[in-house]
Amino acid sequence: MNKTIVCITIAALSADNLFAAEAGMPQLDPTYWASQVFWLAIIFSSIYFLIAKIFIPKIKGNIDAREDKIRKDLEEANLLKEEADKKLKIYNASIEEAKTKARKILSDSRKKLNEDIQVKKNQIEKEIQKEIGNAEREIQKFKMSSSTKVASISEEIVSSIIKDIFGEDLNKSSIKATVSEITKGHKN
Repeated sequence: MNKTIVCITIAALSADNLFAAEAGMPQLDPTYWASQVFWLAIIFSSIYFLIAKIFIPKIKGNIDAREDKIRKDLEEANLLKEEADKKLKIYNASIEEAKTKARKILSDSRKKLNEDIQVKKNQIEKEIQKEIGNAEREIQKFKMSSSTKVASISEEIVSSIIKDIFGEDLNKSSIKATVSEITKGHKN
């Protein structure tokens, strides 16, 4: 295939009528080739200059700026992460400290409350013992007074029964002695 292309090119260059300049295609006329090569070099060099000196540096600058921004953002994010980690550690430490203080306060309050309860309990027990003592003394007084009252009531009842049954009054001292003997027997 390469041989055929070379042959066609040689035939085209050697034949004058193949250039078709007379047919209306001046770009194929060899007399204009020098100016065409000149403008081709100027246009391609201008395009190369524009691309190499203007567009590529702007694109490279944008890429470099983007990389710098990304790098700075990553560094800032790392710094913020480190600060956040430090603050999280401080926060966790303060929470643990607060929990410890709360436990201590709770323990102290519980201990103080138990002590107050014990003091109140002791006071109440003393008051109860005092009231029990007072009640026992009152019961003793009541027993003493009731036994004398029972004796006097018994004497009156016995004297009224004897008076009703026999129709005469007995000696008060003998009734008293009999009632006291009977009550002594019931006490024992």
